[in-house]
Amino acid sequence: MTLRILADENIPGEVIDALCRLGHDVLWVRTHAPGSLDESILSQAQTENRIVITFDKDFGELAFRWGLPASSGIILFRITTPSPSQTSAIILAALQSRSDWVGYFSVVEKSRIRMTPLAKSK
Repeated sequence: MTLRILADENIPGEVIDALCRLGHDVLWVRTHAPGSLDESILSQAQTENRIVITFDKDFGELAFRWGLPASSGIILFRITTPSPSQTSAIILAALQSRSDWVGYFSVVEKSRIRMTPLAKSK
C-alpha cells in the first residue's frame, strides 16, 4: 500500500530516500517548505490527505488540546538509537507494519505502537 506522507523537517533524509524508493508519495518539509509552522504543516497534511510523520510532540497538542483538524493521521516517533541507520530501520519497519494510520495519532516506540483515534474533520 502506498502512503501519502508529509514528513516534518526532523525526519532524517535517509528515511525520506528509503520511503521514496519504496514508492510512497512523500513531501519533506525540509525541502518543500523549510521553516513551516507546525500548524501549517498539519493544515497542508489535511488538505492533501497526507499522514504527518514527526519527532515533534507538539503535533499531539495541536490535534488534541487545540482541536485542529488532523484526521489524515499523525505518526510521532519516540525512539532514540545510536545511529541514523538504526533510526531509519525502525521508522521504515513501523510504517510498513500497518496500513491503518489514517485517522489516528500514533506513537511509535522501539517496542510498541500506541494508536489513539483523532476527531473526524467536519
